[in-house]
Amino acid sequence: MAHSHDHHGHDHHGRGHAHGANKTRMLIAAVLTGGFMVAEAVGGILTGSLALLADAGHMLTDSVSLAFAWYAFHLAERSATSRLTYGYDRLKTLVAYTNGLTIFAIAAWIVWEAWDRFSDPSPVLGRPMLVIALLGLAINIGAFLVLHGGSREDLNMRGALLHVIGDLLGSVAALVAAGVILATGWYPIDPILSVLVALLLFRSAWGLVRDAGHVLLEGTPLSMDRDRIARDIEANVEGVREIHHMHVWSLDGTRNMATLHACLVEETDSHAAIGAIKSRLSEHHGIGHATVEPEFGRCADHGVKDKQRHGS
Repeated sequence: MAHSHDHHGHDHHGRGHAHGANKTRMLIAAVLTGGFMVAEAVGGILTGSLALLADAGHMLTDSVSLAFAWYAFHLAERSATSRLTYGYDRLKTLVAYTNGLTIFAIAAWIVWEAWDRFSDPSPVLGRPMLVIALLGLAINIGAFLVLHGGSREDLNMRGALLHVIGDLLGSVAALVAAGVILATGWYPIDPILSVLVALLLFRSAWGLVRDAGHVLLEGTPLSMDRDRIARDIEANVEGVREIHHMHVWSLDGTRNMATLHACLVEETDSHAAIGAIKSRLSEHHGIGHATVEPEFGRCADHGVKDKQRHGS
């Protein structure tokens, strides 16, 4: 049995540069969010605004989540070990999945609190609420712009950006609610807009949990078709008769991996065929790391399965 591994220096350099930029963006967003969260929480208590308190609670969780997301980038820089042979890259996906679940919990709390407030509306100080909401909006726009320049393919960045978008929507809701209260004195607008923000969060959180869960389950990346890739190799790599036992997955939503058996035509140079397969996977399908098992004639796994079937 032969195994071969592919490492591309330029891929690692490019990924490392993007990784460092994303890590810096995450830290800046965490500092901005955490710094304003305290002021918004105090403002929510003093004004009696659920919209501000909901946004402050969201920003508290976001500050912690962004800090964990930054630490996930930090850990991902560590080298692989004999126990963690792929390194820590998947930790970023785990953090993204956890972030999605926390957003669900935050949105549920907002809906619950809004129902209680709507049943028994309490007075809200519109003018201080308006000032705090404006400041919060400015801070959240700044954090959004910082993260928006990061990689869209990185699930950890997507999770962090989703948190900040939730904060941004919360600030907009608080701003609109403050304007309505100042203009009409209608307090129920505060919990109503909070629920609208919660519904948007539910929708976005589901997408993040679904995509991160798919990566954690080692599913084929959504942008790829495993069977089409196998047929492409059969059609374009000389000496390849059949591709089978193929698995395609991603470590973190950006690093795509593959393992496969390549059944070769007799007298084919297996080393050259493996190199051609790896090049095809890298250049045409975005798979930078592949393990290829060359075969001639019968698949080696069939013999193993026959022995297992007969108990030998």
